[in-house]
Amino acid sequence: MSVFIDGNTRLLIQGITGRDGSFHAWQMMEYGTQVVGGVTPGKGGQSFDGPNGAQVPIFDTMDAAVRETGANASVIYVPPPFAADAIMEAADARVPFIVCITEGVPVLDMTRVYAYVQDRGVRLLGPNCPGLLSPGKSKVGILPGQIATPGPVGVVSRSGTLTYELVYQLTQAGIGQTTCVGIGGDPINGTSFIDCLEAFEADPDTRAVVMIGEIGGTDEQNAARYVRERMSKPVVGFIAGQTAPPGRRMGHAGAIISGSAGTADEKIQAFEDNGIGVARRPSDVVGLIRNVL
Repeated sequence: MSVFIDGNTRLLIQGITGRDGSFHAWQMMEYGTQVVGGVTPGKGGQSFDGPNGAQVPIFDTMDAAVRETGANASVIYVPPPFAADAIMEAADARVPFIVCITEGVPVLDMTRVYAYVQDRGVRLLGPNCPGLLSPGKSKVGILPGQIATPGPVGVVSRSGTLTYELVYQLTQAGIGQTTCVGIGGDPINGTSFIDCLEAFEADPDTRAVVMIGEIGGTDEQNAARYVRERMSKPVVGFIAGQTAPPGRRMGHAGAIISGSAGTADEKIQAFEDNGIGVARRPSDVVGLIRNVL
């Protein structure tokens, strides 16, 4: 099985006519994702030309797109000033699963969006995330499909590029994945480590989980406690930013050490204290996973 997406996912692409949206629409369709429509205001009635002659209808609004296609997921490729409105429009259309790839969404916008999607009972992944991939079933976002293969390991990460690196290493070692999820590294995002761990715990085909964290905040510490208290499946981890200087943002908006709570050492200690095997280098993750499968 998989978490959040599968072969039955019917996807809308918000911003399908833009540079990034059109490029990744093609990639997702080529992978086998059921892309059932796109949304670009003012371009309703046109169509997007996909691989193998596929034609995807374009709509002016999410409401019309959902009504006509029966979509159950959406992915957003729109510029930062418009991303919050795009998320809220998808939530108003009652799309149950929304993925926002856009980087640079203002934190103040996300304070409104987070409450908005919660009130409507829909799930948001992101923003500033690579999306997710269920190998052989569906790909929503920008993860390269060729690096993944079906198997028993769930992957959840705050870092996009480290997600790619770890998934590739697992695949090269003959260890496949159920779903690979990038939750994003912004201070406020829609889906947490704990949300993903809960989903992997409930998935009968996931036998172990790789959790990739980074400096900043306390999400990893909270997730570590959740693993000890609520999970029966083994979890191994890696923390990025072990050499980062305090007080300086490193890559992600949320990756900044403030005081002692956000340091790599504190997070690594929390992992170890709660029974999570910790890799000191990304290349060590494969060995840790082999030991628990």
